[in-house]
Amino acid sequence: MTLFDLSGKTAIVTGGTRGLGRGMAEALVDAGAKVVIFGTSESVHAAAKEIGATGLVVDLADAKARETGFAEAVKLLGGRLDVLVNAAGIQRRHKCEDFPLDDWADVLEVNLTAVFALCQLAGRVMLEQGKGKIINIASLLSFFGGFTVPAYAASKGGVMQLTKALSNEWAGRGVNVNAIAPGYMATDMNTALLADAGRNAEITARIPAHRWGNGDDMKGPLLFLASAASDYVDGAIIPVDGGYLGR
Repeated sequence: MTLFDLSGKTAIVTGGTRGLGRGMAEALVDAGAKVVIFGTSESVHAAAKEIGATGLVVDLADAKARETGFAEAVKLLGGRLDVLVNAAGIQRRHKCEDFPLDDWADVLEVNLTAVFALCQLAGRVMLEQGKGKIINIASLLSFFGGFTVPAYAASKGGVMQLTKALSNEWAGRGVNVNAIAPGYMATDMNTALLADAGRNAEITARIPAHRWGNGDDMKGPLLFLASAASDYVDGAIIPVDGGYLGR
Protein backbone atom coordinates (compact mmCIF):
# COMPACT_ATOMS: atom_id res chain seq x y z
CA MET A 1 0.00 0.00 0.00
CA THR A 2 2.55 2.56 -1.17
CA LEU A 3 -0.09 5.29 -1.30
CA PHE A 4 -0.19 5.28 2.49
CA ASP A 5 3.52 4.69 3.09
CA LEU A 6 5.18 7.50 5.06
CA SER A 7 8.70 6.06 5.15
CA GLY A 8 11.22 8.88 5.31
CA LYS A 9 8.57 11.52 6.02
CA THR A 10 8.67 13.87 9.00
CA ALA A 11 5.80 15.03 11.19
CA ILE A 12 4.85 17.19 14.15
CA VAL A 13 1.82 16.27 16.26
CA THR A 14 0.58 18.66 18.94
CA GLY A 15 -1.27 17.11 21.85
CA GLY A 16 0.39 13.80 21.06
CA THR A 17 0.75 12.48 24.60
CA ARG A 18 -2.73 11.02 25.02
CA GLY A 19 -6.16 10.52 23.52
CA LEU A 20 -6.73 11.20 19.86
CA GLY A 21 -3.40 12.94 19.40
CA ARG A 22 -1.50 9.96 20.68
CA GLY A 23 -3.43 7.60 18.43
CA MET A 24 -2.59 9.72 15.40
CA ALA A 25 1.07 10.03 16.37
CA GLU A 26 1.24 6.23 16.69
CA ALA A 27 -0.27 5.86 13.22
CA LEU A 28 2.37 8.12 11.70
CA VAL A 29 5.21 6.26 13.41
CA ASP A 30 3.79 2.90 12.34
CA ALA A 31 3.59 4.14 8.75
CA GLY A 32 7.29 4.97 8.79
CA ALA A 33 7.39 8.67 9.65
CA LYS A 34 9.83 10.36 12.00
CA VAL A 35 7.61 12.14 14.52
CA VAL A 36 7.98 14.88 17.12
CA ILE A 37 5.08 15.29 19.56
CA PHE A 38 4.31 18.39 21.63
CA GLY A 39 3.07 18.12 25.22
CA THR A 40 2.56 20.53 28.10
CA SER A 41 4.66 18.71 30.69
CA GLU A 42 7.77 16.56 31.04
CA SER A 43 5.56 13.49 30.70
CA VAL A 44 5.75 14.08 26.95
CA HIS A 45 9.16 12.40 26.90
CA ALA A 46 7.88 9.13 28.35
CA ALA A 47 4.84 9.16 26.07
CA ALA A 48 7.04 9.79 23.04
CA LYS A 49 9.41 6.98 23.96
CA GLU A 50 6.50 4.53 24.25
CA ILE A 51 5.44 5.13 20.64
CA GLY A 52 8.86 5.62 19.07
CA ALA A 53 8.68 9.40 18.69
CA THR A 54 10.56 12.40 20.13
CA GLY A 55 8.87 14.61 22.71
CA LEU A 56 9.08 18.37 23.29
CA VAL A 57 7.54 20.41 26.10
CA VAL A 58 5.73 23.31 24.41
CA ASP A 59 3.22 25.70 25.96
CA LEU A 60 0.86 26.34 23.06
CA ALA A 61 -0.75 29.22 24.94
CA ASP A 62 2.54 31.14 24.69
CA ALA A 63 3.35 32.68 21.31
CA LYS A 64 7.11 32.66 21.82
CA ALA A 65 7.09 29.08 23.09
CA ARG A 66 5.13 27.99 20.01
CA GLU A 67 7.66 29.56 17.68
CA THR A 68 10.66 28.22 19.58
CA GLY A 69 9.17 24.74 19.89
CA PHE A 70 8.34 24.59 16.21
CA ALA A 71 11.86 25.62 15.20
CA GLU A 72 13.38 23.03 17.54
CA ALA A 73 11.10 20.31 16.17
CA VAL A 74 11.99 21.06 12.56
CA LYS A 75 15.66 20.99 13.52
CA LEU A 76 15.20 17.58 15.16
CA LEU A 77 13.49 16.41 11.98
CA GLY A 78 16.47 17.35 9.85
CA GLY A 79 15.18 20.68 8.58
CA ARG A 80 12.20 19.28 6.68
CA LEU A 81 8.53 19.03 7.63
CA ASP A 82 6.12 16.89 5.64
CA VAL A 83 3.14 16.66 8.00
CA LEU A 84 1.66 18.87 10.73
CA VAL A 85 -1.19 17.57 12.88
CA ASN A 86 -2.83 20.16 15.14
CA ALA A 87 -4.42 17.83 17.69
CA ALA A 88 -3.97 19.80 20.94
CA GLY A 89 -7.04 21.36 22.51
CA ILE A 90 -8.53 22.43 25.82
CA GLN A 91 -12.08 22.62 27.12
CA ARG A 92 -13.95 24.81 29.62
CA ARG A 93 -17.59 24.27 30.59
CA HIS A 94 -19.99 26.91 31.95
CA LYS A 95 -23.46 28.10 31.10
CA CYS A 96 -23.23 30.71 28.38
CA GLU A 97 -24.50 33.51 30.62
CA ASP A 98 -21.83 32.68 33.20
CA PHE A 99 -18.90 31.88 30.90
CA PRO A 100 -15.82 33.78 32.18
CA LEU A 101 -13.98 35.84 29.59
CA ASP A 102 -10.67 34.52 30.92
CA ASP A 103 -11.76 30.98 30.08
CA TRP A 104 -12.96 32.18 26.67
CA ALA A 105 -9.54 33.69 25.98
CA ASP A 106 -7.70 30.55 27.13
CA VAL A 107 -9.71 28.25 24.88
CA LEU A 108 -9.47 30.46 21.81
CA GLU A 109 -5.71 30.91 22.29
CA VAL A 110 -4.93 27.18 22.36
CA ASN A 111 -7.67 25.85 20.08
CA LEU A 112 -7.62 28.49 17.35
CA THR A 113 -4.83 31.06 17.57
CA ALA A 114 -2.14 28.43 18.20
CA VAL A 115 -3.52 26.35 15.34
CA PHE A 116 -3.24 29.30 12.96
CA ALA A 117 0.24 30.18 14.21
CA LEU A 118 1.53 26.64 13.69
CA CYS A 119 -0.16 26.36 10.30
CA GLN A 120 1.55 29.58 9.30
CA LEU A 121 4.97 28.37 10.50
CA ALA A 122 4.52 25.00 8.82
CA GLY A 123 3.15 26.61 5.68
CA ARG A 124 6.29 28.67 5.21
CA VAL A 125 8.44 25.54 5.38
CA MET A 126 6.14 23.46 3.18
CA LEU A 127 5.65 26.15 0.54
CA GLU A 128 9.40 26.44 0.16
CA GLN A 129 9.59 22.65 -0.20
CA GLY A 130 6.73 22.70 -2.68
CA LYS A 131 4.87 19.98 -0.76
CA GLY A 132 3.32 19.25 2.61
CA LYS A 133 0.26 18.07 4.52
CA ILE A 134 -1.50 20.00 7.27
CA ILE A 135 -4.23 18.21 9.20
CA ASN A 136 -6.26 20.23 11.67
CA ILE A 137 -8.60 18.68 14.20
CA ALA A 138 -12.03 20.23 14.02
CA SER A 139 -15.08 18.78 15.83
CA LEU A 140 -18.75 18.01 15.45
CA LEU A 141 -19.08 21.37 17.21
CA SER A 142 -17.71 22.92 14.03
CA PHE A 143 -21.20 22.11 12.69
CA PHE A 144 -23.43 22.72 15.71
CA GLY A 145 -23.22 24.60 18.97
CA GLY A 146 -23.38 22.14 21.83
CA PHE A 147 -24.22 23.08 25.40
CA THR A 148 -22.12 24.93 27.99
CA VAL A 149 -19.10 25.05 25.63
CA PRO A 150 -19.44 28.31 23.65
CA ALA A 151 -15.69 28.93 23.50
CA TYR A 152 -14.92 25.42 22.30
CA ALA A 153 -17.69 25.59 19.70
CA ALA A 154 -16.45 28.97 18.47
CA SER A 155 -12.86 27.74 18.30
CA LYS A 156 -13.74 24.62 16.35
CA GLY A 157 -15.99 26.52 13.99
CA GLY A 158 -12.97 28.75 13.44
CA VAL A 159 -10.71 25.76 12.78
CA MET A 160 -13.07 24.55 10.06
CA GLN A 161 -13.12 27.92 8.28
CA LEU A 162 -9.38 28.45 8.79
CA THR A 163 -8.73 25.10 7.12
CA LYS A 164 -10.69 26.21 4.07
CA ALA A 165 -9.03 29.62 3.95
CA LEU A 166 -5.53 28.15 4.06
CA SER A 167 -6.45 25.57 1.44
CA ASN A 168 -7.71 28.27 -0.92
CA GLU A 169 -4.26 29.88 -0.96
CA TRP A 170 -1.96 26.88 -0.66
CA ALA A 171 -3.59 24.00 -2.58
CA GLY A 172 -2.16 25.20 -5.86
CA ARG A 173 1.29 25.45 -4.32
CA GLY A 174 1.62 21.84 -3.20
CA VAL A 175 0.33 22.08 0.37
CA ASN A 176 -2.82 20.11 1.25
CA VAL A 177 -4.75 21.56 4.19
CA ASN A 178 -7.63 19.47 5.53
CA ALA A 179 -9.33 18.70 8.82
CA ILE A 180 -10.82 15.76 10.67
CA ALA A 181 -13.95 16.38 12.73
CA PRO A 182 -14.06 13.71 15.45
CA GLY A 183 -17.43 12.72 16.80
CA TYR A 184 -18.07 11.78 20.41
CA MET A 185 -14.81 10.22 21.57
CA ALA A 186 -14.11 8.39 24.81
CA THR A 187 -11.23 10.64 25.88
CA ASP A 188 -10.29 12.65 28.96
CA MET A 189 -11.84 15.77 27.44
CA ASN A 190 -15.27 14.11 27.52
CA THR A 191 -15.06 12.71 31.05
CA ALA A 192 -18.00 14.84 32.18
CA LEU A 193 -20.22 13.62 29.35
CA LEU A 194 -19.19 10.00 29.81
CA ALA A 195 -20.03 10.22 33.52
CA ASP A 196 -23.47 11.71 32.85
CA ALA A 197 -25.54 8.54 32.44
CA GLY A 198 -28.49 10.31 30.84
CA ARG A 199 -26.50 12.39 28.36
CA ASN A 200 -24.20 9.45 27.56
CA ALA A 201 -27.18 7.26 26.72
CA GLU A 202 -28.76 10.03 24.64
CA ILE A 203 -25.60 10.52 22.59
CA THR A 204 -24.97 6.80 22.10
CA ALA A 205 -28.56 6.28 20.93
CA ARG A 206 -28.03 8.79 18.12
CA ILE A 207 -24.76 7.24 16.88
CA PRO A 208 -25.56 4.69 14.14
CA ALA A 209 -22.37 2.80 15.03
CA HIS A 210 -23.81 2.39 18.58
CA ARG A 211 -20.57 3.38 20.34
CA TRP A 212 -18.29 6.28 21.14
CA GLY A 213 -15.05 6.55 19.17
CA ASN A 214 -11.44 6.31 20.33
CA GLY A 215 -7.91 7.11 19.21
CA ASP A 216 -7.70 4.06 16.97
CA ASP A 217 -10.66 5.30 14.95
CA MET A 218 -8.63 8.35 13.93
CA LYS A 219 -5.68 6.44 12.51
CA GLY A 220 -7.06 5.53 9.08
CA PRO A 221 -8.42 8.98 8.21
CA LEU A 222 -5.22 10.56 9.50
CA LEU A 223 -3.02 8.36 7.34
CA PHE A 224 -5.19 9.11 4.32
CA LEU A 225 -4.75 12.86 4.79
CA ALA A 226 -1.04 12.59 5.65
CA SER A 227 -0.12 10.45 2.65
CA ALA A 228 -0.05 10.61 -1.14
CA ALA A 229 -3.52 9.02 -1.12
CA SER A 230 -5.01 12.49 -0.53
CA ASP A 231 -2.93 14.56 -2.94
CA TYR A 232 -6.10 15.90 -4.62
CA VAL A 233 -8.03 16.45 -1.39
CA ASP A 234 -8.02 20.09 -0.26
CA GLY A 235 -10.09 22.06 2.22
CA ALA A 236 -12.08 19.01 3.28
CA ILE A 237 -13.59 18.56 6.73
CA ILE A 238 -13.96 14.81 7.25
CA PRO A 239 -16.31 13.69 10.04
CA VAL A 240 -15.18 10.60 11.96
CA ASP A 241 -18.30 10.22 14.04
CA GLY A 242 -19.84 6.77 13.63
CA GLY A 243 -22.54 8.35 11.46
CA TYR A 244 -23.72 10.92 14.01
CA LEU A 245 -24.06 13.82 11.57
CA GLY A 246 -26.03 11.70 9.13
CA ARG A 247 -28.66 10.92 11.75
